[in-house]
Amino acid sequence: MPVKLSGGGDDHEEEARIEIVPLIDIMFFLLASFMLVSLSMTQIHRIGVKIPQASSGVHDAKPPTVHLAIDAHGVITWDSAIVTPSEITAKLKALPVTDDTRVLIAADEESRHKIVVSALDAVKAAKVEKVGFETKTPSK
Repeated sequence: MPVKLSGGGDDHEEEARIEIVPLIDIMFFLLASFMLVSLSMTQIHRIGVKIPQASSGVHDAKPPTVHLAIDAHGVITWDSAIVTPSEITAKLKALPVTDDTRVLIAADEESRHKIVVSALDAVKAAKVEKVGFETKTPSK
């Protein structure tokens, strides 16, 4: 039953109505806000690593399938979980390996070469061919 508004002395009755356009505007605003918040929450959680500089680095726009980080103490992490080289191989073999499967290794500039090579060997043992090393461009 519609709500009747009493006008000061008018005999005609007006029905209250709900305006749809402002409601649609609010819904679009809420949708855009939730989308932006959810996109900002999909960051890669990883440990802090001082990445070495390289002037010959090439920027790759595609995000890696797997991101490994090696800190200065030789601890290898896969998405903030500590793993060993044998666990890296097992986890990579469990993933569906396609031609687009890529691994990015971010090694601290103070990490030992032996640990980096063991992580690389673990990736190669899982038959993943596309491996990259994360570097930063030198400051100008």
